[in-house]
Amino acid sequence: MPQHVQGVIAPGRNEPVRVETIVIPDPGPGEAVVKIQACGVCHTDLHYKQGGINDEFPFLLGHEAAGIVESVGEGVTDVAPGDFVILNWRAVCGTCRACLRGRPWYCFDTHNAKQRMTLLDGTELSPALGIGAFAEKTLVASGQCTKVDPAVAPEVAGLLGCGVMAGIGAALNTGNVGRGDTVAVIGCGGVGDAAVVGSRLAGAAKIIAVDIDDRKLETAKAMGATHTVNSRSTDPVEAIRELTGGFGADVVIEAVGRPETYEQAFYARDLAGTVVLVGVPTPEMKLELPLLDVFGRGGALKSSWYGDCLPSRDFPMLVDLHQQGRIDLAAFVTETIGLGEVEKAFARMHEGDVLRSVVVL
Repeated sequence: MPQHVQGVIAPGRNEPVRVETIVIPDPGPGEAVVKIQACGVCHTDLHYKQGGINDEFPFLLGHEAAGIVESVGEGVTDVAPGDFVILNWRAVCGTCRACLRGRPWYCFDTHNAKQRMTLLDGTELSPALGIGAFAEKTLVASGQCTKVDPAVAPEVAGLLGCGVMAGIGAALNTGNVGRGDTVAVIGCGGVGDAAVVGSRLAGAAKIIAVDIDDRKLETAKAMGATHTVNSRSTDPVEAIRELTGGFGADVVIEAVGRPETYEQAFYARDLAGTVVLVGVPTPEMKLELPLLDVFGRGGALKSSWYGDCLPSRDFPMLVDLHQQGRIDLAAFVTETIGLGEVEKAFARMHEGDVLRSVVVL
């Protein structure tokens, strides 16, 4: 029987979000209903609200979440009611050309729930990243549920569903940061700081945090950065070169998603170094680089999709590392809020003192 729950929708481009009654259908084949316990307020949700992803309004926002499986549909065997899960937005299919080549983190046919959640009047909702977790309950594909140790706090676990995983994975999986490497991270919000944490975990010898806000740089230092550069007052390319013996960093992780910061990352890397783009650009952005420089500098220019993670492998591992005290995921939680405070949380993103606001239900 369909359920009525409270959820946060974005009704139209740049309109204030609001709490509405959402209709959750019973799970169909391959689907699960999850009772949400916590969901982080991610910049991607703001992109949805602003129309920067697409114009399929109204959106049911929220995707960086953890909760308890309440019910499952026909044929679901990987999770069961009562399981504590982190939701992921790239449920691998297992049968596409990437999966069959043993590279499921590149799955080209990820799937979501087939049924749609609606408003009371029947208006279909577009769930953010196929999840829609700023709600008391949500409907997802069962493959979007990744079981982890239920002893971890939901507000901490949920962050692995997007931003923290994206940053750690950009360093570990996409950038292949290794012991003794030099790393620069441009943009020290939640994703950038997670890239700092991932670089430290990988054994990087030098981690240079770059931002225009001294408060963010202090936070990055607390997360493990060995050096900081305020690019508002200092040329970051020159500063990174100076800190790396004049050569540039082995890996530069761009966590902003803008052409000007990407260009800085491109020229701040060593010859044959790697640039990792994990910041999300908007559709109108263009990049222009001399093709001779692209050729002559060698190395690799990579984009990081979700930290190139495999949720079934990476989520439990990172939860274990957190519980062992080897990474402090709780440090990313700046505040906990209710469903009615999401609009205020979006505003706080621009103030520079929030890594993550987390909705707790």
